[in-house]
Amino acid sequence: MMYNWQFLEWPDFIYEVKEVQPLILAFAQETGEISGVIQGLSDELKQETLLQLMLSEAVKTSEIEGEYISREDVISSIRNNLGLNETLINVKDQRAGGVAQWMLEVRKSFDQPLSLNMLKVWHNILMTGARNVNPGQWRIGAEPMQIISGTYGREVVHYEAPPSSDVPKEMERFVQWYNKATFPLKGEVAEAVLRSAVAHLYFESIHPFEDGNGRIGRAIAEKALSQSIGRPVMLSLSKIIEHDKATYYAALKEAQQSLDITAWINYFAAVILEAQRDAKAMVQFTLKKAQFFDRYKHQLNERQLKAINKMLEKGADGFEGGMTAKKYIGISKASKATATRDLQQLQEMGVLIQEGAGRSVKYQLNLV
Repeated sequence: MMYNWQFLEWPDFIYEVKEVQPLILAFAQETGEISGVIQGLSDELKQETLLQLMLSEAVKTSEIEGEYISREDVISSIRNNLGLNETLINVKDQRAGGVAQWMLEVRKSFDQPLSLNMLKVWHNILMTGARNVNPGQWRIGAEPMQIISGTYGREVVHYEAPPSSDVPKEMERFVQWYNKATFPLKGEVAEAVLRSAVAHLYFESIHPFEDGNGRIGRAIAEKALSQSIGRPVMLSLSKIIEHDKATYYAALKEAQQSLDITAWINYFAAVILEAQRDAKAMVQFTLKKAQFFDRYKHQLNERQLKAINKMLEKGADGFEGGMTAKKYIGISKASKATATRDLQQLQEMGVLIQEGAGRSVKYQLNLV
């Protein structure tokens, strides 16, 4: 099996753009709509929207790699770094703190040219608290960098990256390409999508670091979108990828076996479009949540408020399984009779919508 970097024409990727054009047009429409919605939000809601998107990206980009970090520590660290906490909150999980600081650094430098130093700084911050890794340094060593799955003795090699000795020159060429590349479709949105898709694949194919390549690669993809459009994009690619990791890895594996990356371009453009639609749903949910609290915040008792906040934490995806008396008791520590009374009151107020009956009754939030 040959890998893309082993072809003589590497890294001259080729692709057709016929199928991707409708996806680019749809993304242009979605990103325009979400920009308009965000402009109409209050400063407080804009800030909350940004925090929630950054939290989603930080958590999901780690989960893709099998790392599970504290959501509370991530949001506390983001707020610390943005100066939103009157008193700095202690962040126990160093990895969460590093990911949060890294997310802010990526966002802050969205309009700057990509550089080798920038990538090493990102990696150094991202690897805070990591063991057996050289933060901010290209990988070294004679052993091959392979992407492997399967149990011991039955390993399957999905991809082998260029030798470590080639990484410095490969990365210099990658950065030069990123900053000077031209594309067959013109317009900032078309170039944003194409640069993002190719840059992510190109970087992942070099795999320059010992660890963290997936996370850095996804950050590069989002930077490409932001830099080309001229403003930080409001979306989370990692959330969409994490929903279907198998398809992502299959598409990546196929693309790394050839220089014809048409299928990859179409796949990644679809991911970008879905991520923008998901972000729009989240922004709309944030607005509905604010309107909801304006309407009901003085009518809810402490138990009800605690339960409603728990439901709202799940965001636009909804509270899985709905609210039940058993869940309400667990959240509020109320008695069964009190829980039943509270839930009935919330239904009568129009806060909750009842589904089912008897023992199978459950409630969903009414945010219309």
